[in-house]
Amino acid sequence: MKYLILYGFAFVSSFLNAQKPIFITAKTKSAVVYFNGAELTQNTSVNLPAGSNEIVIKNVANSINESTIQIGAPASVTILSVQFTNNYISEFEADENNPILKKVLDSIVTVQKELKKIQIQSNSITHTIALLDNNQLVGGANSGLNVAELIKLVEYYKGKRIALDNIVLDLQEKEQIWIKKLQFLKDKLEFNTKNTEKPSSGKLILQVMNSVSGNVPLTVSYITNTATWAPFYDLRADNIANPINVVYKAQIIQNSGIDWKRITLTLSSGLPNQNTIAPELTPWFLSYLQANNGYLAGKVMGLQVQNDDDKAGLKTKNEAITSNYPVTTIKENQLTISFDIDIPYDIASNGKIHSVVLKELKIQVRYNYYAAPRIEKEAFLMAKLINYSNLNFLAGEANIIFEGTYVGKTLINPNQTSDTLSVNMGRDKRISMTRTKLIDTSGIKFLSSYKEQIFSYEITVRNNKKESILLLLKDQYPVSTNKEITVELLQNDGAKIDLETGILLWNLNLGASETKKIRLSYKVKYPKDQTISNL
Repeated sequence: MKYLILYGFAFVSSFLNAQKPIFITAKTKSAVVYFNGAELTQNTSVNLPAGSNEIVIKNVANSINESTIQIGAPASVTILSVQFTNNYISEFEADENNPILKKVLDSIVTVQKELKKIQIQSNSITHTIALLDNNQLVGGANSGLNVAELIKLVEYYKGKRIALDNIVLDLQEKEQIWIKKLQFLKDKLEFNTKNTEKPSSGKLILQVMNSVSGNVPLTVSYITNTATWAPFYDLRADNIANPINVVYKAQIIQNSGIDWKRITLTLSSGLPNQNTIAPELTPWFLSYLQANNGYLAGKVMGLQVQNDDDKAGLKTKNEAITSNYPVTTIKENQLTISFDIDIPYDIASNGKIHSVVLKELKIQVRYNYYAAPRIEKEAFLMAKLINYSNLNFLAGEANIIFEGTYVGKTLINPNQTSDTLSVNMGRDKRISMTRTKLIDTSGIKFLSSYKEQIFSYEITVRNNKKESILLLLKDQYPVSTNKEITVELLQNDGAKIDLETGILLWNLNLGASETKKIRLSYKVKYPKDQTISNL
């Protein structure tokens, strides 16, 4: 097979001749789904006479990046041009009805004819009865009939009326039978229509030159932006003493106009339409920030949740769990990670999420609790996944099921520099805490040209659980980037201090039902004619 890579060929109208175009239908064989698109590969074949031909390939995606179209053909076929369209109309296009649908439609036509015949008969009988009823008043003094003749006429009317009424009843019964048959066929038609692959509007128009006549196999591949996938995880933990079970999933959405039936499916972390031009650095010039109120206000560093490297972390290998999920082959390429699903898949073109399980793992973890009471007065359970770098995790959402209860969602972010991956497993309301400002040790002092402001806080933490816990407690004091503003840490109760950020860290070991108190105090000195807005 030789492949022709097409970069937006113009349609060669001068090549067209009077020969009818040949219509063929492509069948999707494989799909490589990216975060922002998919590469589809389709196969088809066509019986070509020698010479120039126009081929219309149906059942391609409704939207295509035309610069990515590739056509594979034998050496005897020369591809002269290719044009993509989703609005192709031709008087030569054959009416290829689905055989299953056609059989049902033909049956519906037959039933409708029978119903029409019954309706005609019913209408005729109804008019006959009306005519008979209108002419029944024939007796009386002026009728000219004697009693015997009148009795005979009444008997005739009675018999005729009964016969006609029986015919009407019989027709009504037949009509109900045909109506039920018609409804059955309509329901069957609706079912078959829903379960029949709907043709897409996308088509490829090929102008080819064939040196010899015969059957020609063709391979078509292209990239469409009508599909995407995203990683998703289920994290299940029975307790904080056992490993965590991770189900690695993919959520696939495609709206290409083609239902992918029994295809070979590959998921890639690549971005096919990503800019491939390497960035260039430009000069970086520093400048002063224009100060408010005549001076640059001191900057208080925001609290950042950073996990220390767990250098004493467990070194046990993570284990794959034997399950009934499809086997997935994972390939680490130079720039991307790909997942080859080893069984054929069906992905409907309906814009809905299709979930595919990639693998299931049992991962060794180290649990600890985390709290930053300056912002949130609740503790969070953190799971540190050990030796995660070989698991090929990608950034995505995760469901958390802890102790058999759905807790909520969290984020998996593998783009970390430490050898452990920290995952937030949710809040634990059985750990209570308060952060109270101590009025008796806080206050303001005025000096000659400066004022000093002291802030003192007491943090109380109680473990209401039945087992002991490790709690990473964080707080902070402000830092200054202005030489006129000075900050002095007065009390920290043995915290690990980051002088650049003002972050304070305590590693607390709390026994069951144990309470601990920590005090934090700092002093800020600045010009008395100034006000710090974020102190």
